[in-house]
Amino acid sequence: MSTHKKEKRAKREKLIALYGDNKPSKGNSLSQRGKPKYLGGNGRKTTGITRRYFRKNLQKVRLMEDGKVVRRWVPVKMIRAGLIQKPVIREPFTLPEIEG
Repeated sequence: MSTHKKEKRAKREKLIALYGDNKPSKGNSLSQRGKPKYLGGNGRKTTGITRRYFRKNLQKVRLMEDGKVVRRWVPVKMIRAGLIQKPVIREPFTLPEIEG
């Protein structure tokens, strides 16, 4: 395997370790009819099963990575949990410094 491929794989593994695997997972979508038994019906009947994807809620965000500002697709779950370090443009409640 070439050195370039090894470097790309290492970079990809590092991103997966930081932000998790952002690939969608697969599942089924059921089409049903009928009234449930607990509501007085005869029971639900499945009329169709279709494959579907469960996609993560990804947002493109500017963040700090190794001291640099980069843009990445990041799950909203990580942003809400505070696991993403966004770059500070300026400290809140301060005036911009004027040079001159």
